[in-house]
Formats: sequence, C-alpha cells, structure tokens
Amino acid sequence: MNKTKYFLKIFKKLEKKYDKINKRLAGEGWKEPWQTLIATILSAQSRDETTIPIAENLFKKYFILNSLARAKFKDVFKILKSINYNRTKTKNVIKAAKFIIKNYHGKIPDNMEDLVKIPGVGRKTANLVLTEVHNKDAICVDVHVHRISNVLGLVNTKTPEKTEYALMKIVPKKYWYRVNRLFVLWGKETRGRDKNKFLKSLR
Repeated sequence: MNKTKYFLKIFKKLEKKYDKINKRLAGEGWKEPWQTLIATILSAQSRDETTIPIAENLFKKYFILNSLARAKFKDVFKILKSINYNRTKTKNVIKAAKFIIKNYHGKIPDNMEDLVKIPGVGRKTANLVLTEVHNKDAICVDVHVHRISNVLGLVNTKTPEKTEYALMKIVPKKYWYRVNRLFVLWGKETRGRDKNKFLKSLR
C-alpha cells in the first residue's frame, strides 16, 4: 500500500467534511504567543470545551506573562481547580512563565529544542506552537492523531512521538500543520478503534 496516497485520499475527504466547521480547539485563536503555549499546556488530557473557558479566565486575571510568572500557586489553582491534573498544571504554567521570561526574555522560541526545555512542554505542545505561532511545518500529535493514525494503518506505533516521526515520512510537508485540527475534529466525532467506522463516517 502506498501510504502517502492513502493518506491524501483520506485527507481530501476530511477537508470536505471539516474545513467549514468553525469549532475552536484549545490551542487556537489566542492573541499572544505565550497564551497559545499556556493554553496548550492546560489542554493535556482535558476537553477543549473545558480548557478554553478556564484559559480565558486565567488570562483575564493574568493578562501579561510577567503577572503569571509572579502569581501565587493558590491563586492560579483557584482558576484551574476544575481541570484535569490541576495541581501539576498550576505548577507548570507558573514555572513556564518564569522560565520564558528568565531564559527567552519573554519571547516564545521558534524551535523544538528550546520549546521542550520549558516546564510542562512536550513535543505535542511544542509542535502546536511551531504551527500556530510561528507558521512552521510540524505535525502536532495528540491522542486523537495517534489513535486514528494507528486505526487506519497509516502507522504502527506505541507512542505519540513515534507516530509523529512515522507521519513525517508519509504526509507531504505542506499538509503537516493541518493534520492535527482535521484529525482532532474527526476523533471527537468518531470514537473507538474500528477502522470501518472511521472510513464510513467520511462517506
């Protein structure tokens, strides 16, 4: 099987189905680059519908990065208490703000090596920042992208990171930045690991 052709066939159907949908994902639509990064940290293991209003409340109180870096744990925790892994995320967003100011002068790096040094930032968050903030070619692999890519047989991988590297060999570079949004919207609508169910949903 030519996996690139297989991917493109699926991708074209996804474009047709989801391109006109205005549904916002957690890492999209923020005014400031640091807000995109912080919101994406918050989105781990949390639904976008939960993450976005919580992130909005956080940024209303801490509307500049410096204020978040100076924030007290208990004050940030009050805002994040209803999100999954609230204590860890509270620590990480404060640490991330401090780290960015101290090491990157308040600017969000435009490369993987520096991004993953930030507390709470893994490859998924880093890749999303690269695409959303810096308009770079990257494939952001979350649970939906990982699951669907394996269900379809595009990859045979055990971790999101391995899925990312495998997809980079299959997906033409010009489509990399769009994989996450389309696969996430598809994954939200189509649960489970039934390949036929996924393919039928695109008819």
